[in-house]
Amino acid sequence: MKTGNIDTALIDSYFTMLKGLSPNNKLELIAKLSKSMKTTKKAEDTSWKMLFGALQLDQSADDFVEDLKKDREFSRKSIDF
Repeated sequence: MKTGNIDTALIDSYFTMLKGLSPNNKLELIAKLSKSMKTTKKAEDTSWKMLFGALQLDQSADDFVEDLKKDREFSRKSIDF
């Protein structure tokens, strides 16, 4: 299967899914798609940290781990067989 065929099939499946939207919702979707095409990010703007879900914290890693440990709750339930 060629790339063009895959793209066309994908577009057709999106259209099938979205054709039931109201005219106002369709116009909003068109506006968002148009805006996304105008504002493309450069490759340099994407860092590897964004790809792996890195946290940006206002506290140190040790403090963060300590807070996580304090907030843990354990519940032990016995199961009768």
